[in-house]
Amino acid sequence: MKKEEEIEIRGERIRLDQFLKWAMAAGTGGEAKTLIQKGKIKVNGEIERRRGREIKEGDRISLPDQRVLIVKAGGENGAAGKHDDQGFP
Repeated sequence: MKKEEEIEIRGERIRLDQFLKWAMAAGTGGEAKTLIQKGKIKVNGEIERRRGREIKEGDRISLPDQRVLIVKAGGENGAAGKHDDQGFP
């Protein structure tokens, strides 16, 4: 069974590669790029190979480890507010 987890982002949209780093699904931008280019990431059930794909609230990101991350739009006061101005820890 796949484990689902909600991940709150700052604002309403984020690029897929940035989201993977934000959610700690990738340690670096290079790792995120590799996962995406190798077709290891699905967005809403479809393989996504564009690291610049914009992710928004409600999107479901499937990872190779069987986790499914559900994007939740946050705001200045959300969990993402604890990070820098680009939404990173």
